[in-house]
Amino acid sequence: MKTNSLLLKVLLGAYLVVFFGYLLGPLIVMSFTAFNSPSFPKLTPWECLTFEWFDVLANDERILNGIENSIIIGIGTVILSVIMGLAGALMLTQIWPKLRATYYTIVIAPILIPGVVLGISTLVFWDRISIMLGMSTGGILHNGIFLTILGQSTFIASYCMLVFIARLQRFDTGLTEAALDLGATHVQAFRKILLPFMKPAIGSAAVLAFLASFENYNTTTFTFGKYPTLTIELAQKVRYGINPSISALAFIIIVLTVIGALAHEIYRRRQQLALANGAPVSAVAGSFQLPKILSGNPAAIILILLTLGGASTIWFAQSYSPDSCKMDVREQKRLIQEERIKAIREKRQLNIQQKQHQGPDVFGGSKSTAPATQSPGKGAFGNVFDPGNLDKSAPAPKPEKPVTSPGKGAFGDVFSPQNLDKAAPKED
Repeated sequence: MKTNSLLLKVLLGAYLVVFFGYLLGPLIVMSFTAFNSPSFPKLTPWECLTFEWFDVLANDERILNGIENSIIIGIGTVILSVIMGLAGALMLTQIWPKLRATYYTIVIAPILIPGVVLGISTLVFWDRISIMLGMSTGGILHNGIFLTILGQSTFIASYCMLVFIARLQRFDTGLTEAALDLGATHVQAFRKILLPFMKPAIGSAAVLAFLASFENYNTTTFTFGKYPTLTIELAQKVRYGINPSISALAFIIIVLTVIGALAHEIYRRRQQLALANGAPVSAVAGSFQLPKILSGNPAAIILILLTLGGASTIWFAQSYSPDSCKMDVREQKRLIQEERIKAIREKRQLNIQQKQHQGPDVFGGSKSTAPATQSPGKGAFGNVFDPGNLDKSAPAPKPEKPVTSPGKGAFGDVFSPQNLDKAAPKED
């Protein structure tokens, strides 16, 4: 039994290593390439530790502009998607039960539609609306940020609705009915009872909507107009060549994601601890006490260590210079290149000497030298196929006979009509 349990643990551990290695391996490798000095992102061979690619990223106007547009579009998409998703979820709980399946299918349909189709349809639809309203070409309905927010919200709102539906399934509708019975209006019941209950779901849906908007490419590529997002800028850079500043951007995004996950884990553990001690949930947002946060909370310890490591790395980057290391690497590359050139020349000289000392082939083998180039029309049989040989092989023409006078042939002029007069007897 113990052997089977140990084997199961080993297999489970190996599976987790392979699983997380498959998911996180490319991200880890790309993060390390941000600190390597070659101009193309690569991990091996490692040359010099450098932080210059973060400076290159900070001075890249196109990337910074793409990040700014992505944040603006993400905020607009979050607002619109959360509102539509919450409205759709509430409608699903209030609609006639026999129509819920049909309504659910219609609302979820945008998730199943390819993003390319959504982008093209958004562009065409709002262009027709603009023409019907008589608006100019440069109006709001042709603005890239506006169209991108509308195009992304068509399917991101469905994701938000799924989050809200999962939360509403645990809501006790009797609380709302009790509030209405006590004289509260529907708006008051929604604002004081339902909305506080939906706060965790609203936060989760907002984060999900922002991330889905930030990384979207298929829909955005047809609607961005003059406002390219980060994904559009990255796709255009890949076409013409990239440098490790892309890896620096990926490293920053990964670090921010890890910090956000650790902060959420700290908040969740504090909330659980407060509920376990019988304190209200609002007590979690009380005073900041470091010993209480660190006690039994490894996520807080990891976050503090990560913060200290980031601060020390920034301080080290201000005083570190990789110039001497780059000069050494450049000199090593030059020496290696010279050795390769020398080896190629020695090999070529050795081949020439071998050919000079090589005797004739007494067995009639293939010659090393190529046959001389022959004139056009000649092959292995000489010029026997030359079209000019037809004139040479034809028999010489015979001299033409002189043309005889009319009436003469092979028998002379015996058939001439004048011979009748000569042959006739003279009259007396």
